Amino acid sequence: MNEYQNQARPKPRPNAQTHVHEFVGSVMVAEGVEPHTHRFAGVTSEVIPLPCGGHKHALYTNTDFYEKHYHEVAAETGPAICVGDGRHIHYVNATTTLNAGHTHDFIFATLIENPIGD
Repeated sequence: MNEYQNQARPKPRPNAQTHVHEFVGSVMVAEGVEPHTHRFAGVTSEVIPLPCGGHKHALYTNTDFYEKHYHEVAAETGPAICVGDGRHIHYVNATTTLNAGHTHDFIFATLIENPIGD
């Protein structure tokens, strides 16, 4: 592992593990270039507490390739949205990195945390 990877890796917090969310999505078709889309998937960070209560998550992944390029998908979710039975999701609305002269917008909701429950 190089020095950068070691610094970027979240530090373990003893006895403080929270939860993460899976996510999967597709970007919107970019304007002004050959029409195409990209897909992406991943897992969010653990909880990031919000100043007035609640929490959000960070996420980072790459899209798949199209015509020899891809984009990075990096964002923070919105706050938790209750979906019943004590579970929640998060809304995400952001833009990919610029590559091959264009970006893509993306909008999705994370999957439910702990889908099978305890």
